Amino acid sequence: MRTCTAPETAGETAGETASGADTQTETRKRRSLRPRRRPFGLRTRLVLAFLLVAAVGCGTTAALTYRAARNAILEQAQNTALSAFREQVQGLNTALPPSAESLGDQVRRIARQGKPRTWRVYAEYGSVRISSTDRPTSSVITPELRARAHENAESPHGSFQRVVKNGTPYLTMAVPALFHVFTAEDAARPTGLVFYAVMELDEEEANVEAMVTAARDGALPALAVALIPALIASRGVLRPVRELGIAAHNMGRGRLDTRIHAKGSDELSDLARTFNESAAELERSVAELRRAEARARRFASDVSHELRTPLAGMLAVTEVLDEDAAAGTLDSDTARAVRLVSAETGRLAVLVEDLMEISRFDARAAELHTDEVDVADCVRKTLQNRHWTDPESVVPYFTPGIRARLDPRRFDVVVANLVGNALRHGGAPVTVRVYEEGDRFVTEVADQGPGIHPDVLPHVFDRFYKADPARTRSAGSGLGLAITLENVRLHGGTVEAGNRPEGGAVFTVRMPL
Repeated sequence: MRTCTAPETAGETAGETASGADTQTETRKRRSLRPRRRPFGLRTRLVLAFLLVAAVGCGTTAALTYRAARNAILEQAQNTALSAFREQVQGLNTALPPSAESLGDQVRRIARQGKPRTWRVYAEYGSVRISSTDRPTSSVITPELRARAHENAESPHGSFQRVVKNGTPYLTMAVPALFHVFTAEDAARPTGLVFYAVMELDEEEANVEAMVTAARDGALPALAVALIPALIASRGVLRPVRELGIAAHNMGRGRLDTRIHAKGSDELSDLARTFNESAAELERSVAELRRAEARARRFASDVSHELRTPLAGMLAVTEVLDEDAAAGTLDSDTARAVRLVSAETGRLAVLVEDLMEISRFDARAAELHTDEVDVADCVRKTLQNRHWTDPESVVPYFTPGIRARLDPRRFDVVVANLVGNALRHGGAPVTVRVYEEGDRFVTEVADQGPGIHPDVLPHVFDRFYKADPARTRSAGSGLGLAITLENVRLHGGTVEAGNRPEGGAVFTVRMPL
């Protein structure tokens, strides 16, 4: 009863463990299919690009509007002021030379009638300077404006200049006065008298600043509103991209029937249709390759099975002939031919057995019949059964007490193939080490030969691979290392090939305890 109960309990525990492992695997698969959040992913970059375009558009529009509105406001103010100032100056009709008192009255009268707002008026006639304020002249009036006024003394239109002084904007105007000089001609002509007016543009500047503030305050809601179409547009772009990524991930995991729902006529829809066409063609090609591979495997398996029966008869005959050759009942030529046929028949038998073993692995029919054994004893029996006990050929180093659960027959094949390969292609003595490494045990087979060429290392476990293309015949079947790899994988282990620093090849097998 105890003997029956223990395996059932162990089986139930193993089943629960496998079920838990499957659940964890499915959970990891579902998590891997979820879109990962990236701080600067495609969505973030699309939204930022959309907002940047919106910000540039708002800024450009605001800048152009500000420039046009500012110029319009300032031009309107200066045109109105200059027209009013010119009319008042031209309305004067004072005989020359004017007295300081009469000229001062005219300057003050023009200053009181300033439009659209009060301005400061100055008059210059030669060395005489009259002002509507306490100061005879203003520092805002620049030499350039004075020079321009004297150059255009015959023009009644006048000149103007905008000046910023201590952060305050000013409009300065200069209009030459044309007075009637009572002579024989009795005509109006320039006399060098120039009237200047200085007007602050603080109200216009305030209007411009208010417009800038309004544009800035209006840009923030515009950007907030632009965020909504940015999110909608990025979602429309990212959804097919995400579906394409999930489909590619599924195809990478072997689900070749994965397709994408394509609708619309844009570039992303064309990409989805192209993906579906490529996936369909790939599915057809892989299906054909699988059918061809299955036919090849079935052919190799059938041929191997068909060859076993005639090979059994041939081996029996060659054994009898070998005995006759050994007894000396055959002449020398016949005995030599018998030995050659016997050796080739043995190689053919080994090749057929190896092909059948490979066919089992390909058909997933290979099974493990495990038992708890002493690893060192298994390796020792493998060496003894093949008469590899000569210390000059094979040197074993075993760590005693290593027990593992494995298939003794398949582990025997692994060790025999590695040691036989080292003796055949390497150099004696071959060192066989067995030691424990964590929850695994390691079997290491090293030889003293020239080692494995770096170009050959990636292919040493390939079927029928030959390091030397000119070597058309070999003592083995060319499947030994491939069978070794499959047996190790069946145990859940790994096998690696490499070269030792001191020279020689080394094969390392790691299998779970």
